[in-house]
Amino acid sequence: MYTYECESVRGESDLFGWEIEDYQSVIARRAQEGWRYVGFVPVKQSGHGVISKMDLIFEKEV
Repeated sequence: MYTYECESVRGESDLFGWEIEDYQSVIARRAQEGWRYVGFVPVKQSGHGVISKMDLIFEKEV
């Protein structure tokens, strides 16, 4: 059996478009805590398809 948790990350705009904040460090930190990254869900998205907020999904065996 597995348990799941989500952690939100946000996007920021710059001169070249949108960039999601430091998601790599979130995934690395969760991995050190025994969680496995399994995917993401876009939580906030513009009409043009730009994701400005997403939830990273992690699982851990119970």
